[in-house]
Amino acid sequence: MTPESNIFGYRISRRGIHDDIKCIYDIILSGEPGHYLACANPHSLVVAASDPLFRDALQNADLLVPDGVGVLLASKLLKDSVKERVAGFEVFKALSEHAANHGGARYFFLGSSRHVLDLIATRMQREFPFITICGTYSPPFRDSFSESENKMMIEAINQATPDVLWVGMTAPKQEKWIYQNRNKLKVPFIGAIGAVFDFYAGTKKRSSPFWQKLGLEWLPRFLKEPRRLLERNLKSTPIFLWWVLKEKLKQLAGR
Repeated sequence: MTPESNIFGYRISRRGIHDDIKCIYDIILSGEPGHYLACANPHSLVVAASDPLFRDALQNADLLVPDGVGVLLASKLLKDSVKERVAGFEVFKALSEHAANHGGARYFFLGSSRHVLDLIATRMQREFPFITICGTYSPPFRDSFSESENKMMIEAINQATPDVLWVGMTAPKQEKWIYQNRNKLKVPFIGAIGAVFDFYAGTKKRSSPFWQKLGLEWLPRFLKEPRRLLERNLKSTPIFLWWVLKEKLKQLAGR
């Protein structure tokens, strides 16, 4: 069985968190630069349908993890074999634990505010003392960067020689930035993990394990920030479910 499932043209990992982490750590040990992870959920796949650069970024990811219960539902209905949700936060914590137990690693954090980055660094030093924070960088808060701004970011990252670059600029900006700059970055593994920066820093609270197990992690966040999450939950999700239904009907017609 191949380690990925093809769902709507995207190679989504079905390894599960344990084997995903082994895969990532092998990449880190190889020292070969330019490998990256992105997260697939119904909203990101719907947005990518009308954003060619974002679609390319997701389709070319070395590891595209099923971060969304909708992806698991699609896999089940379409008789595929993605059985375990792998959220960006789980990847971040599990890789950090694995690295801490296997000689450590060098992390660079790119994104968010100076305040959030400082909180992340403080917590990392407390929880994972064997992981070196070799650099952090808070880029300008805008949709795109100038050539000189981009050059400064890349130079800062490469001079720090990290094993892992964590990028938290929100989707699809972060995935597109990684895809466009991956060949300039001398980093073995790059992870696009968005809101994980705020969750780990404690500036935003992740939904409780109760909602996570139900596959409704989005619901408490939606109730707190309905305007910001309206498109994601009330527009993208129905479109994605319609895609799944159409694909299921095609399967049934082809029997």
